[in-house]
Amino acid sequence: MLQRIRVAALALVVGAGTLVLAPTAATAAQAPVLTRVGISPGSTIDVTGGAVKATFSFSTKGADKAELQLKPPGDVSVGTPITLTSTKRGDWTRWSGTKSFDSSNAGKWSWLAIAHGDGSPSRGGTFEVVVKKPVETSIPDFDARPDRADRGERIRVDGRLLAGGEAYGDQNVAITFRARGSSSYRTVATVKTRDSGRFGATVRAWQTGWWRAEFAATSAAKGSVSDSDRVDVRRHDRRSWISGFNARPEPVDQGDRLSFSGTLRVEDHGRVSGQRVAIYFRAENSARWRYVTSDVTDRYGRFWDSATARTSGWWRAEYAGARGVRGSDSYADWVTVNVPPPPPEKADTRLTKFNAYPEPVKRGRYVRFTGRLQIDDEGTWEGYRGKVRLYFKPSGSHKWHYVKTTKSNGSGRLYTKVKAWNSGRWRFVFTGDEDAYGDTSRSDYVRVKR
Repeated sequence: MLQRIRVAALALVVGAGTLVLAPTAATAAQAPVLTRVGISPGSTIDVTGGAVKATFSFSTKGADKAELQLKPPGDVSVGTPITLTSTKRGDWTRWSGTKSFDSSNAGKWSWLAIAHGDGSPSRGGTFEVVVKKPVETSIPDFDARPDRADRGERIRVDGRLLAGGEAYGDQNVAITFRARGSSSYRTVATVKTRDSGRFGATVRAWQTGWWRAEFAATSAAKGSVSDSDRVDVRRHDRRSWISGFNARPEPVDQGDRLSFSGTLRVEDHGRVSGQRVAIYFRAENSARWRYVTSDVTDRYGRFWDSATARTSGWWRAEYAGARGVRGSDSYADWVTVNVPPPPPEKADTRLTKFNAYPEPVKRGRYVRFTGRLQIDDEGTWEGYRGKVRLYFKPSGSHKWHYVKTTKSNGSGRLYTKVKAWNSGRWRFVFTGDEDAYGDTSRSDYVRVKR
């Protein structure tokens, strides 16, 4: 059967004279495929806030070349091609290009995508470039409080920014001020609105005047200004303060001198001269500040003084103030006073067995002196080594005269001699040392012969 079909077909071809093969589905050329063009950020491009770069993209299959034309608003017959880049993935090729638009390009645009190849299929569409009308804004409830404040006091200013009657967040609002007697406002602070549209700031009030909030116009929103709110500023006594107060040295030994220094300053005047600053002291475990000394500030507002350190405690400087100036205190400076240890306990001593001989003595000859220096060692008298002075009081005189110094030996024994020239009384004196108190011996009279 198969053989008969083949023969019949051959006869048909021969009879025709020429053999023409019809194309099959497998061998026919396929037309390129072209997808719709995607536009980012969208088919409506909002340039109200400034220029926007838009991205156009589409894909083709079976085309090695593609083209995208953009036609602006108006009667333009031919579009302008934009530069495309391609990325191939499998049988598909993705094409993309960009163009920037601003407010001068507002209107309806057309696009035409062409996939070059068999039949060169194409797709077209439109997109719009728009400039929105700026929205109306308002600041309906601005407030500055309190209505009366001391000069330099902090006040609060706040309000709410609305756009089209709705909260307008993440926007800059200027806080401005116009002083009484002035015709212009100046910016004091700039704040950003929250999501609720509310804003606020803390500022200092130095002059009586009017406060208000101002929102500058943008491409998306019109500017607006709040109502003004007046704050009256009262003048007050100027503030003073003492800077750099120091008590030194730290620590200090008891009985040594402490030095004090610092600088007096007054608001709007800086350092001031000719003002008396007092130094006060509060001892440890005491609640009372006691006046100690004072000094007058020099041309640079500085003061110096000193006092004797008696015990540990706090020191500070105080300024009583003056007309139109409030007084002030410095911070308290702690100083530790080192108390020396008490001196060691001394022992009693005695000079015994004092004797001056011979009696009488010839003028110009030696008088000899003996004795013994003893110390009390827990109730027992023992010999003590020390320096002992010899004194003489002539007959008829009331004054003792120093003659010489001698030393006792380890057993406390004393011996010395001097030449005699006048009659009178003699004695030993031990003035004491760091371990022992002093003592004076009995006196002994010696007559001198001519």
